[in-house]
Amino acid sequence: MNSAITNHDLLRGVEIRHLAALAAVADSGSFAVAGRRLGYSQPAISQQIATLERAAGMKLLERPGGRRPVTPTEAGERLLRHARRATAAMHAAEADLRALAEGEAGTLRVGTFQSVGVRLVPPVMRLYMERRPGIEVRLAEFYFDDLVLRLASGELELAFVSGPLDAATDHIDVMVDPYVLLVPAASDLARAGRQVGLRELERLPLVAYRRPEEGGEAHLRAKGIEPQIVFRSDESGIVQGLVGAGIGNALVPLLTVDQGDPDVAILGVHGVPPREISFAWHADRTLSPAARAFVEVVEEVAAGLDGSR
Repeated sequence: MNSAITNHDLLRGVEIRHLAALAAVADSGSFAVAGRRLGYSQPAISQQIATLERAAGMKLLERPGGRRPVTPTEAGERLLRHARRATAAMHAAEADLRALAEGEAGTLRVGTFQSVGVRLVPPVMRLYMERRPGIEVRLAEFYFDDLVLRLASGELELAFVSGPLDAATDHIDVMVDPYVLLVPAASDLARAGRQVGLRELERLPLVAYRRPEEGGEAHLRAKGIEPQIVFRSDESGIVQGLVGAGIGNALVPLLTVDQGDPDVAILGVHGVPPREISFAWHADRTLSPAARAFVEVVEEVAAGLDGSR
C-alpha cells in the first residue's frame, strides 16, 4: 500500500498558497498564467506545486508540454475540490476582516438602562441595523453605576449613562429628561393641573424605584426631605400602573412615562433638576467605524425625541 495513503499527516505542511497555486494552474491550464494571476513567477508556481505533490505523495498535474494545457490527475481533481473550498474560506475570512476594519461587520457591546431601553433604544436599533446590517449589537441592561464600571473595564464599548462622569469617560450629550409627578387621573392634584413643589412632595405617598440613592428620590433626600414610600419597583410599567390604580403618586423621569395612559395625569415639578442622559465610551479607546456609526445614530434619533437637546 502507498505509504502516503496511510500517513494521516501527509498534508500537514501544506499552506493555502500551495492550494491556491493548484487551483490557479487547473483553471488556467498554465503555470505561467497562474503565476501572473497570483503575483508569482512561473518557477515559484512550479515550486509550490512540487511541494504539494511531495506532501501528497502523488502526481497531481499532467504536464503534456508544448502548447497543450496542464490538467489535473485523478488525485489532483480530488485535492482540487478541497483546495477550492479552502481558498474560498480564506477569501471569506479576508472579506470579514476588511469589513470589520471598515465598520461593516463585527460585534458592539452596548449598555443601557431601563427607561432609555424603552423609548430610545428601539428606534436607534432599527435605524442602525438598516445602515450597518453586518454588525451584531449586544445590548445589556445595568444600573447607572454598573454601566460606568463596565465601560472602564472594557466589558462594554458604549453605554447610555445618566449623571456625572469622570475624566476616563468620553461622551456625547444625548438629551435632557425632566422629572414629572404621576398622579391618579381622578385625584384633586390632577384636576388642579398645576406644578408641584418639593414640600408638597414630602406629604404625598410615593411609588418609587428600588434604589433610593438614584433619581428624584436621591434629590429629595439630599434636600432633607424624607419621602413617604408606599411601594418600590424597578419596572416603570408597574410604577405607573399602581399610580393609575390610586396606590400613590410617582416622581419619575418623563422618558419613563407612557403618555397615552388615561388613568394617570402628568404634572410638572419644580425644584428637582432633570436627568442629563449621555452616550459614553472609555476615553482611552479609539472608536471603531462601527461604534462611531452607532454614536451618530444615537444623536440622530435623540434629536427627534421630545425633550431632546
